[in-house]
Amino acid sequence: MARTEADRCPGVLAVHQAVDGGLARVRVPGGRLTCSQLDVLRLAAADLGDGRLELTSRGNVQLRALGPDGPRELSDRLYAAGLLPSLPHERVRNILASPLSGLDGQSAYDVLPVATALDQALCDRPALAALPGRFLFALDDGRGDLADVRADVAVRALDDRTALLILGARAVRVQWTDVPDLMLAAAEAFLAVRDQEWRIAEVPDGAQLILERLGLEAEELPPVESTRLTAGVHGAALVVTVPLGSLTQEQAAALSQVGGEVRVTPWRSVVVPTDRTGLEDVRPDDAGLVDVGLVIAPDSVWEGVTACAGQPGCAKALADVRGDAARLLPQLTRRGRRVHLSGCERRCGKPAGDFVDVLAGPDGYLVNGERL
Repeated sequence: MARTEADRCPGVLAVHQAVDGGLARVRVPGGRLTCSQLDVLRLAAADLGDGRLELTSRGNVQLRALGPDGPRELSDRLYAAGLLPSLPHERVRNILASPLSGLDGQSAYDVLPVATALDQALCDRPALAALPGRFLFALDDGRGDLADVRADVAVRALDDRTALLILGARAVRVQWTDVPDLMLAAAEAFLAVRDQEWRIAEVPDGAQLILERLGLEAEELPPVESTRLTAGVHGAALVVTVPLGSLTQEQAAALSQVGGEVRVTPWRSVVVPTDRTGLEDVRPDDAGLVDVGLVIAPDSVWEGVTACAGQPGCAKALADVRGDAARLLPQLTRRGRRVHLSGCERRCGKPAGDFVDVLAGPDGYLVNGERL
């Protein structure tokens, strides 16, 4: 599918102008933030925007309601905090990694160091700054948690030496030592074979063309069962659900106090490595996070619930979906399924895979196409 419009995916230097002001998206490769970096984002949201930090389905962070001078001040703060290592590449550092990798004993291989190496190598290749802002890399540590994210170039761990390089429905067995270079070579090949397309799946026979340019022979991708990340303690990690993926100042401050680092997940939650924070024996009543409205119990009504911006921030939205969520959830939540509330038919931010589709219309909400 050839694109005729320009790629307007927001970043820090290319801010989207929404009804409530500028919207900046900060790329967080691998979802990994030091707690001091999280605090930089928190204070920037308070000083320059509406005070909240929005977590995205790609493990990134958004700030809303920026004023005219906000983007320049924000970029200066992020550069000083090490969150903008390459200005030309700031929109293309879209790298997902299994958020529990190396923490819960379930990893075939710890992919977080690979995500860091991939990001550094990406920023060292000037030509790759031309990638579209929606092009996505993913590193699955073998558990299958990223199987549904529809990455352009993905890698899934097999063991501590080998992995599958995945393009679409095709896969090639590769060595871990070759992974960063091969993933970036695939991205360079995409730029060579595309016209105006933003994603490999949009290029006719795109995956096969790229594999041929790389001189690789692929096989059909073996199936894997997708896993779902839930709140609570997982080995040496605490998974924290953020209601609707929107961190308040109090919540962001509480997370930034844990010490060390946090990991933003593609499911709009946050992973806190407990072996580095003194939270090893954490319980729901003493974590220091519940009092500010964060959720660390897996049976919460907020588990797996997401929503677009809705009114008043989006001009296309037909309802305040975030404001309506608490009222609607008792009627919507179904065990084992995700729920996404959309203010219009674009369904921005919808999760991958199966979910309960709650769509605002001129006369109320539709749930999976039926009147609520």
